[in-house]
Amino acid sequence: MTTVTRRTVHGWCGALVLLGGLAAAVPAAAVTRPVSAILVDARDGTVLFAENAGIVRRPASLTKMMTLFLTFDALDAGTLRPGDAVRFSRYAAAMQPSKVGMRPGASMTVEEAIRAVAVISANDVAVALAERIGGTEDRFARMMTQKARALGLQDTSFTNATGLPGANLTTAQDIARLSMALLRDHPGRYAAFGTRSFSWAGRRVQNHNHLLGAYPGADGIKTGYTAEAGFALAASAKRGGRRLIAVVIGERSVALRDRRVAQMLTEGFAEPERAPERGERPDTLEEWLSKGR
Repeated sequence: MTTVTRRTVHGWCGALVLLGGLAAAVPAAAVTRPVSAILVDARDGTVLFAENAGIVRRPASLTKMMTLFLTFDALDAGTLRPGDAVRFSRYAAAMQPSKVGMRPGASMTVEEAIRAVAVISANDVAVALAERIGGTEDRFARMMTQKARALGLQDTSFTNATGLPGANLTTAQDIARLSMALLRDHPGRYAAFGTRSFSWAGRRVQNHNHLLGAYPGADGIKTGYTAEAGFALAASAKRGGRRLIAVVIGERSVALRDRRVAQMLTEGFAEPERAPERGERPDTLEEWLSKGR
């Protein structure tokens, strides 16, 4: 079995850049559920293994994958253009961190807003986009839930565009399917999730996904954290012609989250590509890792 070294993990798990100081390095003591994890082959959705992947739980900022999905849909439909202004209402500007800190009445372009949401998970920007597209965040959240149903995400629903504490619900399995849908429906725009850094207000801000640039082949997609949800990461990596998607929700720290996802991807790429036999049950995480390859 491939070993992920402590030194490598420390390299992935450096300081998390969060404007406003979200306590992302503090263990999520409120999380009592077991970790949810799933690894799928992005080509056809074959599940390589799943552990508690169907448990319904909070998505935290994985929510913003759907926020950007609807933004990409609007761009494709022509109802939104990259250079259009996204203005910040008093409500949007008042969102809790992570945020870029825009004042009420200020604006940025749609292109800038996409980058801020994908790279630093900016809550104020996510709400401003929601209001630009849906009129209100509540209406946009209903659009998000409708899109989830259209994509077959039966255990996913939204009440806000950010993932901040509310009533958003999902499963690791649904997040893997959402990741596949983003790759399928918006292959060109998916690259926004792989942006490693960008300059804002005179400083360089880094993507919260530490696997970018550190794990071979990693090119997206989204991190998340709340005390209720725990630490979450949906990550995709491609080697040769094969792409895998790993999702973890409910880990106790950034380091554990990153290490688990990296190990899942490493083990997945090490296993020969094959289709499961009819009626075969996917290995659980423990079963799969205990094979000792």
